Amino acid sequence: MFDVYAFATPNSVKVTIALEELELPYTLHGVNVRKGEQKTPEFLALNPNGKVPVLVKTEQAFSLTESAAILVFLAEKTGRLLSAHGEARARVFEQLFFHASGLSPAFGQSGFFQRFAATPEPIALERFSTEANRTLHVLDTVLEKNRYVAGDEFSIADIAHFGWLWRRGFPNITFENTPHVARWYADIESRPAVQRGIARIEALVPKD
Repeated sequence: MFDVYAFATPNSVKVTIALEELELPYTLHGVNVRKGEQKTPEFLALNPNGKVPVLVKTEQAFSLTESAAILVFLAEKTGRLLSAHGEARARVFEQLFFHASGLSPAFGQSGFFQRFAATPEPIALERFSTEANRTLHVLDTVLEKNRYVAGDEFSIADIAHFGWLWRRGFPNITFENTPHVARWYADIESRPAVQRGIARIEALVPKD
């Protein structure tokens, strides 16, 4: 049994999707980042970095942060969504690192400078907007050759990328010029476990 501390963010939805795909039981706790709940002493005791998501093993003194690390932990625990050895495993990690070092920060920074910068920062906006679109086209090139981002099998790398593409409106990204990403996204979005993971996360957002 796991406890998951999360909100309706790109990184949080990765965890609920993985747990639903792997059919693992969990209790979901909302941490409203819009109200700064991720900065409370209680939450910082779980993650000093003050960010969601956090995965906690209910009956043990073990908690884990960083969505990619959580995905790897869950996959290795169950023996699913990550090849055990060889080139197939390497391809999954290749995409996980590309996501963590490339696509995810580019999308996040592009959205920030478009929506939250106190004063216009045209150089930063141009830099990160260009980079967000560039990394999306890199992914499109990969998906032109493969059904999934790491090859023929659905994996935690697909879940990682899906999280930010689910929130692509934040950096104002579309699939208009990336048809292979659009095909892949529709395929992932149609999975019942993915739909359940999204629904659990979206239910954390206050209605008012």
